[in-house]
Order: sequence, then C-alpha cells, then structure tokens
Amino acid sequence: MVKLACFSGRVRVAVRLRPQNTEELVADADFADCVDLQPELKRLKLRKNNWESDTYEFDEVLTEFASQKRVYEVVAKPVVESVLEGYNGTVMAYGQTGTGKTYTLGRLGDEDTSARGIMVRAMEDILANISPETDSISVSFLQLYMESIQDLLNPANDNISIVEDQKTGDVSLPGATVCEIRDQQSFIQLLRLGEAHRIAANTKLNTESSRSHALLMVHVKKSVVDRDEFCLEAQNCSIGNLRPPILRKGKLIVVDLAGSEHIHKSGSEGHMLEEAKSINLSLSALGKCINALAENSPHVPVRDSKLTRLLKDSFGGTSRTSLVVTIGPSPRHRAETASTIMFGQRAMKVENMLKIKEEFDYKSLAKRLEMEIDKLMTENERQLKVYENEIERIRLEAQKRVAEAEGNYVEALEEEKTKCQMDYMESIKRLEEKWTINQQKHAINAEINNGAGNEKVAELKRLLQDEVCLRKAAEDEIQKIKNQLYRFSKMELAGRNSDGFSIHQVLEEESCQKKKLEEEVRVLRSLLAQISIEAHQFRSYPDGSNSANPLLGLDSLEPLNQMRSRDCNNGERASITNLHEQDVGYGFLSYHYHFRLSSCFCIHLPLDITVGLQKILSLLQSEDANVRTHAVKVVANLAAEEGNQEKIVEAGGLTSLLMLLRTYDDETIHRIAAGAIANLAMNEANQELIMAQGGICQLAMTATDAEDPQTLRMVAGAIANLCGNDKLQMRLRSEGGMKALLGMVRCRHPDVLSQVARGIANFAKCESRASSQVTGSRHGRSLLIDDGALPWIVQNANSEASLIRRHVELALCHLAQHEVNAKDMISRGALWELVRISRDCSRADIRALARRTLTSSSTFQSELRRLRIEV
Repeated sequence: MVKLACFSGRVRVAVRLRPQNTEELVADADFADCVDLQPELKRLKLRKNNWESDTYEFDEVLTEFASQKRVYEVVAKPVVESVLEGYNGTVMAYGQTGTGKTYTLGRLGDEDTSARGIMVRAMEDILANISPETDSISVSFLQLYMESIQDLLNPANDNISIVEDQKTGDVSLPGATVCEIRDQQSFIQLLRLGEAHRIAANTKLNTESSRSHALLMVHVKKSVVDRDEFCLEAQNCSIGNLRPPILRKGKLIVVDLAGSEHIHKSGSEGHMLEEAKSINLSLSALGKCINALAENSPHVPVRDSKLTRLLKDSFGGTSRTSLVVTIGPSPRHRAETASTIMFGQRAMKVENMLKIKEEFDYKSLAKRLEMEIDKLMTENERQLKVYENEIERIRLEAQKRVAEAEGNYVEALEEEKTKCQMDYMESIKRLEEKWTINQQKHAINAEINNGAGNEKVAELKRLLQDEVCLRKAAEDEIQKIKNQLYRFSKMELAGRNSDGFSIHQVLEEESCQKKKLEEEVRVLRSLLAQISIEAHQFRSYPDGSNSANPLLGLDSLEPLNQMRSRDCNNGERASITNLHEQDVGYGFLSYHYHFRLSSCFCIHLPLDITVGLQKILSLLQSEDANVRTHAVKVVANLAAEEGNQEKIVEAGGLTSLLMLLRTYDDETIHRIAAGAIANLAMNEANQELIMAQGGICQLAMTATDAEDPQTLRMVAGAIANLCGNDKLQMRLRSEGGMKALLGMVRCRHPDVLSQVARGIANFAKCESRASSQVTGSRHGRSLLIDDGALPWIVQNANSEASLIRRHVELALCHLAQHEVNAKDMISRGALWELVRISRDCSRADIRALARRTLTSSSTFQSELRRLRIEV
C-alpha cells in the first residue's frame, strides 16, 4: 500500500430549513418562525423572543426554497470528487425527527427527477467518472437498529459484527452483502429494496419516522491510468519497463441518522419507546465524541455505541466529512432546533487528517504480463522458424561453394606443382654451373696468395724486434729520471724544514705576545672596576675617610699590584666569571651553587659580609650596565643561601631588587632579579614584605612584558612561592598575581608550565585548608575556577612532563575536596581525571588522596553511580 499526500480538513457543516407543513401553517399562524436565515452571509439567527436572538455561522445556509440539486452541490459533490481521487468521504444528515433528513439523502425521485436526493445524485457522478473496463463500484446498505447492525439487502443477516484493523484502525463489516454496480438503474433498485426493509413508524411528529440509522457504503476502485493509455503502453514498452498500474480506493458513506425526539412530543409508547431510547442513546454517544474531538480531549469515547464505532473514520479520522443539519421553523420546537444547531457548531471544530490511498494493481499487471508473454512467445517461435530456415539455406549454399572451391583449388594446385618442379630443376642446374666456376677461381687465388703471405710474415717479425729494443731504451731513460727526481726532492725537503722551524718560532712568539696583551686587558679591567668603586665611595664619604670601608679603600688596590701568581688569580677570576654567567639564585628549583665565599671575594670583599653587602647593593644602581649585572648576580647567589636571606632583606636588598624590575628594561636584569626574589619568597616572613612593597604588581607587569622563557620561569616561581601563603590569597588575586600566573601558560615552555602548575597546586591547597576550617571558611566555589583555570588543569592532568603532571594532579585533588566545586568539575571533565588519578597515578599518596576525595563527596558518588563507575 502506498500512501501519498495527507492534509488536514475540517468537517464542513450546512444547515437546511424545512418548509412549514400543513399542521404548522395552521398551528403557528399567529407566531413568527423561530429562525431567521441570512444565506448570503452564511448566518442563522435563532430567536429567543421577539427582541433577542442568537447568531450562528455555518459553511452553508440553505433556505426552505433551496433545491435538491443545490443541496447536493454544496454538501455532497466535493466529498464525491474526493472519493474519486482516492480519499474516504462521509455525508451525514442530523436533526429532529420530521425535519427532512431522509428526503435530503434518500429521495429516489421516481415522479420528479429534480427531487432526487444525495444518494442517487452521488452515484450518477461516480458512474460518469469511471471506466467500466478498469474500474469497479460495490455497494452495501445497512441499518443500525436497537444497537444491532442489519443488512437491508439481505434481511436474514441481522447481526453483523464490526471488525477493526489493529494496525491501521480501519473499521470493516465483512459479513455485509456487497453488490457490484454497473449502471444507475441497478443502484436505484438496490435502494428501493433497502428502503423497503428499513424500519419506520407513525408518530405525532412524522407519519413515516425512521426508527433506525441507515448507512450506504459505496467502495470505488479507480485506476489512475486511462485504458487507452494503458493499452498503448502495453504495446510500446518492454517487459523491463513495465510497472504495475496504480489503483486508488475510495469509500463513500452516506448516513441517514434517525431523528432525535422528545417522548412527550412524539407520543412514543411500548416498543416505540424503546426504539426512541436506543436512538437517543446512540445520538448522545455521537454528540459526546464530537464534543471530545472539538475540545481536543485526550480520550474520545468511540466505543460507547456501535454508531460511533462505524463513524470513527468520519470524525477525527482520515475521511472528508460533510454534515447537513436539518431544522424546522416552528417555534414550538425551538429547544430541539437549538440543540441541532449547537451539534452542528461543535462538529465544525472537528479536524480530520485526509489521506489518499493508492495501491498497485497487480492483477492488471499480471494480465498485462501474460498478454505480453504470449505475444513474445509467438514472436519468438516465428523468429526461431525463420532462423532455422535461414540456417539451412546458408548451409546448403556453403556446401555448394565449398565443393566448387575444392575443384578449382585442385586444378590450380596441380598447375602450380608442375611449374614449381620446372623452376626447381632449372635453379639446380644454374647453381651447379656457378659452383664449378667458383672452384676454378679459388684454386688460382690460393696459388697467388701463398707467395705474398710469406713475405708479409717476415716483415712483421722484423718490426716486432725493433719495437722491443725501443721499449728497453725507454725504460732505462725513465729509471734515470726517477733517480734524479728523488735526489732533487731530498734537497728541497731539507730547505723547507728550516723555513718551517723559523715560522713556528714566530707563531709561538706571537701567541705569547697575545697572552700578555690579554693579561694586560684583564688587569686594566680590574683596575677600572676598582676605580669606579673608589669614585662611588668618594661621593659617599666627602671627608675622604675610608675606615668603615676597608673593601673600597686605596689599600684594596695593593693586592692587585702585588699578585705573586697571575695564573692562580686568573683561575679564581675565571671561576667568578663562570659563576656570574650561570642562572643564579634559583633555590626554589633546587639548583644549589656551591662556592667558597672567601675565595670569590678575596679581592673585592672583606670577611665582614654585612659591610660588603651594603656596597654590593649600592652597585645595583650603577650607571654601568655590566656593573649592575654582576652586582645583581652576586645578590642572587647570596640569596640562594638561607642564612643570607635575612641580612639581604635587612640591608634593603628586596627593595633594590624590586626597584630593578621597575626601572630597567634589561631582560637579563629581570631574569636574575626575579630569581633572587623567588629565593627570598621561600621565607614566609619575606612573603608579606614582598606583598607590602608592591612586589606582586611588579612581578605581574614583568610577566606581561617578558618573552624569554627563563625570565617567565623566575617570575612564575616567585608567584608560586607566594601562592603557598594562606593569608595572601585574596591580595594575590586582587593585585593581578593569579592572572599573571595563569597568563604565563602562553609560553608553553615545560619549565614555565611546571612553575605555573606548582603555583596552582599551592593555591588550591590553601583553599582546601580554608574550606575545612570552621572559622573563616569560604562558602563559594574556588577562585581558580572563577578565573578560568579549570580547563587548563584538566587539559594538563595527563601531561607527559612528570613534574607538571604531579602538580596538576595535586591541584585537582585539593579542588575536589570542596563540595561546592564538584558540579563545575563534573561539567568540565575533571571527574574522569580524578578517577584516572585514583587508579593510575605513580605516587601512592596522590592515589589515596584522589580515592578519598571521590568517596567523601556525595555529588561525585551520585555521578559515578549514574555512569556505573566503581572507584
């Protein structure tokens, strides 16, 4: 089954007014009609009294003067056209008994053809639009009487069951009589037969009141392809291109409902009273279904009555439905008229989903294929016979031609054989003659060549002997030349050795001279440095006294002028220079530089380091860049020793180092000064001093401007040491320290990243300690998460660098200990890393910390249960 386009379609409702009958003309002569129709506006006014009325709108308003043809065209014709296109359609009449429902639908029009009802006119249109050869029409005529379905074409069949398809929901009556319709006359005869079996009675309201609901079911099967086109396609198309024709199935249901009635008005008694109750119950069930559909109720009580089950597809199903409600003009029946109008109004709100149904007509295709196969078999037999005849003719003709060719070839071969034999004999004869002549010529040439050959051999032997003699003479000459060349080479080599020795001696003298000059340059540089120190001391002490500065007095030059061993002093100076060239002061990285302070400063410093430190710090402000650089390196070396840190801070070394960061743009100065500050920041007492003197802001500015990885490593190490102080966390964040630390990940250098990870781990550890304390604990989420550090932490939790990975793993464990951070960590993927750490971390203490954190958090436990992960 192929279902094509589907679309929604509302139930269309028309209202038809019955003319006044004889009784009403007499009884209601003094009263106005209860309804006022406005067909041009499609409105109806229902009078409450002489001055009030209710207005209702319908799809069509048909007055008492509307013809049967007009009623059919506006009510039923669109539905019939849809049935011919493959849709299901329903036309139904509803109203009070005696208002003209049966007249509208089932009038046969024997005396007056213009009075024909919707059933007769619908069949006329259907027969006019189908082809008898390819299409078919079948009809069933039923009545629902006292909740029993009876066959009007076969009265013996009085209890037909309803069958409903569980998959599609379609309702069918397999026990009903189905009659094929070929023409209009046979259809009218079926209608007469059915009307004769329909139950009717005489009541006060209608002399022929229908006591049952009548249903006419018309099944139409229509082929989409016209018969002429079908035959033409069958002739022109091959079997491979054949497709089954499409068959559209439409079903038209015309429902003539029994009229609703009030018992006191109809005068029903006895059995008629039971009939009236059954009619009203079924109409009430239909009204409930329409109300539920109009209000989009989730439950529609379809199974309350067999009538609603039969009309399941008409209201809220796939059928195109038209409803005509019939009313009377009498004011005596105003209540029944109002009820009928409200039924129509509710029905207008019902939406159906129209679906066209098509299926392939495999029976037609089978017949078509059988005809095609018969045709092809006949054609094949004919062509096979023609082919066999042609083969026989060709075979006979070939045999005849072969025989003629064999005769011709035998004669030609005989002639050719004779000719070849003659030519062969002639050729043999000519060859024998030529051979004889050649033999004679060969004998003559042999005699002549014998004498000339002997003379040539003797000549060749003589020439060969001469060549041997010449070769020996040439070899002797070559040997003499070699001897002379050897003697000449020895003499030449002796001369060159004497020249080489003199050149080597000159080079040694030049080398010694160069070393002397270099030594002089080093001495001059040392003197220059001492003179600079003396000048600085002179500016500091105008009175010329130097008793407080034994390092920088004039006597300090004396050891330089009285050096007993230059080599020793040069070695010491080289060791100092090498020490300065290293990245000093990185105690936080466990880079320990072991040196003997006394030997390094045997020339420059006295044994009193406090006095010498003041002078070294003063050199940090020197205008000479080299002096500043060497001075800051010395301070960094001193800061690496824990015992010197307190003295450096007391002497103002911290302030001087921060001033260097602010004042100068030299990358080397920044790197060494930051390293020295990092060493000082290892002491908790110094950390508050660094914060108080604006060290965080200055380190943050240095980190922003620096590009050298080593400088960034120093700055990151200094901030990382400060991150381990619980008291400084808020100031670190407010003064830009954490922002600078996180910003240094841009460098991507492993040493820089390891310091960033260490700072994050220290910060997270302090937060974890604060959250576990009762007093002063933070109740918000981590500042690291607020600053956006969590994605970087998760990304580097499994870093290849072990140092980075260890710090990041610790940071994750500390962050997870605060329950407020759990949801953010789950959303960012940190939970997976915590699970991995609890299983795969190389350090047992970190594994245990991660496992303890996961098991203690209710949020993590809930997520792990949801993911079915066991820790």
